[in-house]
Parts: sequence; structure tokens; C-alpha cells
Amino acid sequence: MKIIQICAAYKPAFVYGGPTMSVAKLSEELTKAGHDVTVLATTANGKAELDVPIGQETLVDGVKVYYFKRITKDHTHFSPSLFWFLHQLITKEKKKGRKSELVVHIHAWWNLVSIFSCLIAKLNGVKVVLSPRGMLTSYSLTNRNSKVKNIIHFLLGKKLLKYCYIHATSDKEQRDVRQTCSVNGVTVIPNFVEFPKLSAVSNQETSISNNEIYRLIFLSRIEQKKGLELLFDALATLDIPWQLSIAGSGEPNYVLTLQELAAKLKINDKIKWLGHIKNDHKFNLIANQDLLILTSYNENFANVVIESLAMGTPVLVSEEVGLARYVQENNLGWVSSLTKEHLAQVITRSFSETENRDRIRANSPKKIMLDFDNINLANQYVTIYRN
Repeated sequence: MKIIQICAAYKPAFVYGGPTMSVAKLSEELTKAGHDVTVLATTANGKAELDVPIGQETLVDGVKVYYFKRITKDHTHFSPSLFWFLHQLITKEKKKGRKSELVVHIHAWWNLVSIFSCLIAKLNGVKVVLSPRGMLTSYSLTNRNSKVKNIIHFLLGKKLLKYCYIHATSDKEQRDVRQTCSVNGVTVIPNFVEFPKLSAVSNQETSISNNEIYRLIFLSRIEQKKGLELLFDALATLDIPWQLSIAGSGEPNYVLTLQELAAKLKINDKIKWLGHIKNDHKFNLIANQDLLILTSYNENFANVVIESLAMGTPVLVSEEVGLARYVQENNLGWVSSLTKEHLAQVITRSFSETENRDRIRANSPKKIMLDFDNINLANQYVTIYRN
């Protein structure tokens, strides 16, 4: 089977967080399973560009990747050279009589790489799987450049989406997709998440729930949908001793706004701003915290939740996080509504439930390894492609 993965950004563009890592891990596992995988991406790396060969095959952790220059930057990524290469690649496969074995898997929506790649595949009669990555929700449709999105959706998006088969990463994302557009079908398969083996972290079964200060961590890209303002408001009302580490990067002006809010609420001395954390250090950082918090207003999956539980660190997520149901059903943490009062109550409750936190620390790593087995997930993706 020939699988063409299309994404605006591919590693080492780690500035884009979880989605970039998930696409890379998916491509790596499919390649290991013997499938012919080719990744087409731009040189996008936030406001900068990746220093990589342009338009040439580059092996990235065993995967064939082609990077192309982009004319426009975030969040459009217009790249004519990528589109022309995709057209040539499809034409080549059609001449070999292999069109039925070809699938184009597009990651994310609204950027021009995704939309025009989908159009090229449709015009050539090639099947398309689309992973929206949280881009087909009422929240995404009404936030950030919503007028432009509405125009694109009306003129082109609706017709293209009807042609796509959707891969959703959670039940929540599946509901969001069905509520916002008409599609060819939807299947739910979790993201691939990369984490070290259990032996890589030595304190999995060690209780750290009796620390005097409740060590909280937020680890994600810093942007408005992550709900940090809400979290700060809730933390300012707590009577328990706490400390929050914020690991991630974001627009400097927005980060400054958050720091000013923390100072206004008189909690700035309890917050550590760690900046972007490299993968090499991320897991040990998570493992040595008492609770990971993610209070997003919209989150289709949230890789960091799985990463945290793989390290034995309990999680507290908002009900709008795609993995909230998984956390709740498996008793791996706490779920809060998006109100300051309820969030404060849930944080306080999680602090008091020390035995529950110790149980999660001891049991969650094995649970995650079982539920997110790479071979099983790869087979599920291949089933989508073939059907």
C-alpha cells in the first residue's frame, strides 16, 4: 500500500507540539510495518523555517520525507511546489496502475496545504483520509480568522469534506465533526503517542503524594484555548499550598499578558515559567510532578495526557478535552467543568485524595502501554486506508 502523508509541518518542527509528533509517530510505525510511506511537508517552523534539504528525499527516523518552501507562513502555509510534487506523485502511481492502492492522508484543516492537497487528490480520484486535528469544531469555526474560514468553507471546504473519510482521535472529536459538516464517514482511532519504556523512569511506583507543596504542571503550547486564565483565577482562590510549572512556548505578547494576570492575582511567586522543554527532558519533568492540569476550552485529543499517565502522574482535565471520558471511565484523574468555582473544588479534591493519586501512579503506566500499543494502532489505521 502506498500512503502519502500530507502535513504543513513535520519534525523537527516541534514548536507545533502534539500533532506534529503524532503524524511523525504514525508515519514511523506504518513504515516499520512494511508500508510505502511518503511524507510531504513544508519547511514551517513557526515564524522561522527548517534548515532541511528542499524538494529532495530525506530520511527522518526511517521515513521518506520531502520538504517544500512555503510562500505564506502560519496559518496558511501556501506551497505551490508541494502541490506540483503531489500531482506528479499521483500521476506516477496512476500510470503504474496502482491508484487503487494509493491513499492520501491529510492532517489538519483550514491551512492551504491541506485544502489544495485534498482538491488535487479529489480531481485525480484518489481516496482521502482526513485527520482534522481539532479543526472541525464549532470552537475552531468561530475563533481566529473566522470570516476567512467561513468563506473558504462555503466556496470549497464543504464539497471537499464530503469527499473525505474522517479519522477522529476521540469520541468528542467525532461528535464535533458530525455537528459541523457532512463527511464520507468517521472512524475513531487514538493518536500515536511516543514515550519511554517503563524502565526509563525510575520512580514510577514511588509515592510523592505526601509533599508539602502540591506540584502542578501545565505542559502544552501556550495559547488562549488552553484556559490558563481560568486556571489562574481558580488557583488564586485555593487554600492549599501549591506551585505551578508552565512548560511550553507561545506568542510573547500573550505570555506577557498571562504573567501580568498572575501578578494582578498575586500568584506570580507560585508560578515557574519553564519555556519550551525538549523531549529528552519532558518525561522526567512530568514524572516528578503531583498532577498535570489541562483546562482547555477545546482539545480533540491531548497527547500530553497520555504522556503524563505513562509516567504515572495523575491528570486533571476539563470536560472539553477529548480524553476526558477516557480519564473518567478508567479513574485516572479528575474532570472539571469550565468554571472557576468547580475547577478550584476539583483541584482541592485531587490534593486531598492521596491514596487515589498513589494508586494512579502505580497502575497507570501499564494501563497506557496496553491501551496504546503501537502495533494494534497501526493495524487500525491500515484498516481505514484499505476500506
